Amino acid sequence: MLSGIPEQCCTLDISGSEQQSLIAMFRALGNPIRFEILKFLITHPGCITGNIVDHFPIAQATVSQHLKVLRDAGWIEGETRGPATCYCLDKEKFAWFKRKIGEIF
Repeated sequence: MLSGIPEQCCTLDISGSEQQSLIAMFRALGNPIRFEILKFLITHPGCITGNIVDHFPIAQATVSQHLKVLRDAGWIEGETRGPATCYCLDKEKFAWFKRKIGEIF
């Protein structure tokens, strides 16, 4: 041990685009409304924007903005069905997130 710094016990093998993806996912969940929307979509897969708007006391435009952030971060995916978009958890990206968190912690 030098200068009071403990010896390295392990490696944290994440950098570049993987690290940026993980940071984006954490940032998206840093907003309480987005966290609640994600919880809602986990328990109500295939919801359309209107269902989410009806469930939360916020404007449709605000819901759409939060959904965009969640989608851009990789938490959710949307499928357009006529005039509506149905949202659900992106299971592949969620599994990746869980693996990475398991590797880190």
